[in-house]
Amino acid sequence: MIIVLNGYPGVGKLTIGRVLADQLHGRLLDIHTVYNVAFALTEFKSKLFKETTRQIERIAHDLILQLPADVPVVLTTVLTGDSDWATEEWENLLTLGKARPPFCVVHLRCDLDENIRRIKDPGRAAKRKPQEAEYAIRNHGNGAVLKGLDVPNLLRLDVTNRGADSAAEEIAGWARKL
Repeated sequence: MIIVLNGYPGVGKLTIGRVLADQLHGRLLDIHTVYNVAFALTEFKSKLFKETTRQIERIAHDLILQLPADVPVVLTTVLTGDSDWATEEWENLLTLGKARPPFCVVHLRCDLDENIRRIKDPGRAAKRKPQEAEYAIRNHGNGAVLKGLDVPNLLRLDVTNRGADSAAEEIAGWARKL
């Protein structure tokens, strides 16, 4: 099973993903683990940045495919829109999901005020995560649609007033029924 937690920065993907992977006795690969090598050694969004993340993702996906079939994998990402980059990333996830079904997508969202509160958390800086309220304002304002609306196993979850444990429990219950 692959469970992709897709949502804007600051909604709680990593926090929920950690709890969810634990509840499912699975593994977690968050987007920051993949991107941090590229963030540390290349210029953000440069050609080298993109190629670095591609290489890391190829290695990660190969390792995921080597895990025992009964070990669920939780992935976190922020994929929206129709850019070449987002489309390529989404196609890679779909390919991984076909090789390791079921493929599940959870869209996480929270209201703007809560998103701003979360994104400004000082602990995000140490993880190389954005902390600017403008990210949340832009994401809520432009209404960019998250990838994954067309998958058969889709859960939309508003986490505005939910802690990670509660959200992870709901996702785990939903996933176990698939």
